[in-house]
Amino acid sequence: MRRDVFLKSLAALAAAGALPLSARAAANLKIMVPANPGGGWDSTGRALGKALQDAGVASSVTFENKGGAAGAIGLAQFVNASKGDPNSLMVMGAVMLGGLITGKPPVSLTQATPIARLTSEYNVFVLPASSPLKTMKDVVEQMKKDPASVKWGGGSRGATEHIAAAMLAREAGVDAAKINYVPFRGGGEATAAILGGNVTVGGSGYSEFQQYIESGKMRAIAVTSATRLKGLDIPTLKEMGYNVEIGNWRGVYAPPGITPEQRKALTDMVIKATKSKAWAEALEKNGWTPAVMAGKEFEDFVDREFASLRATMVKSGMI
Repeated sequence: MRRDVFLKSLAALAAAGALPLSARAAANLKIMVPANPGGGWDSTGRALGKALQDAGVASSVTFENKGGAAGAIGLAQFVNASKGDPNSLMVMGAVMLGGLITGKPPVSLTQATPIARLTSEYNVFVLPASSPLKTMKDVVEQMKKDPASVKWGGGSRGATEHIAAAMLAREAGVDAAKINYVPFRGGGEATAAILGGNVTVGGSGYSEFQQYIESGKMRAIAVTSATRLKGLDIPTLKEMGYNVEIGNWRGVYAPPGITPEQRKALTDMVIKATKSKAWAEALEKNGWTPAVMAGKEFEDFVDREFASLRATMVKSGMI
């Protein structure tokens, strides 16, 4: 083959995203974070961006935060504005699934392209240090007396902490439809509300509350895992006698309209990033559990999670 013909063919393949990862220049990637700054999706997206650069598969990464409706607003913008773009990713996870179930989103997650699950994390419930309540038992007793008097602060409606609160209410014999849940558009807003005493109890991933728990500004009173988190003296809801266990996983999707080759290239890039030093440091710093899953396996997992979360929410009286 003549050299000029070969180079034209190479350029065409690169434009289509069909070249193997090693044969393409590092990409200029855009990451949509469908939440306000300061929360789990934001920290996940920025950690992934750093890891993609550390792994040498992205020369630059830019971020856009678009919070609201459990990620549905950001999802709609991502689906409509990034269609066919092989250099775009969107952070998502269990919270988005719950929000899509409880809300009436303008677009469906099935319109986007599954890439990979990244991490898993359990929810921790906390009280502000100044709270007169000291334990989850205190919270439950107050909720039994007057459900509306306990303000549960967390992510958007349908977030895993919202589902956990509803499950706990049901376990305690309280009508889950009567719980007073206050949703926030991002982890930063929720944290400020907890520290300011504007909600009674807050819920989120441990990593979002870690610095405040360690500094004594928040008191961790329960975790939604089956067993206590390693190295942490936080009781589980199960050991208190409440059959509540729910995890919060996070992953990434690509836009609709990309080719199978482009999807594979993006997946390879993300998988390579999860093997980088920068990603290992992010896992350690945030206390995230690695839970990498890609391809058809991840796609099927999301379908199962939709069905499981819907069943749990129906049982808990949320829908």
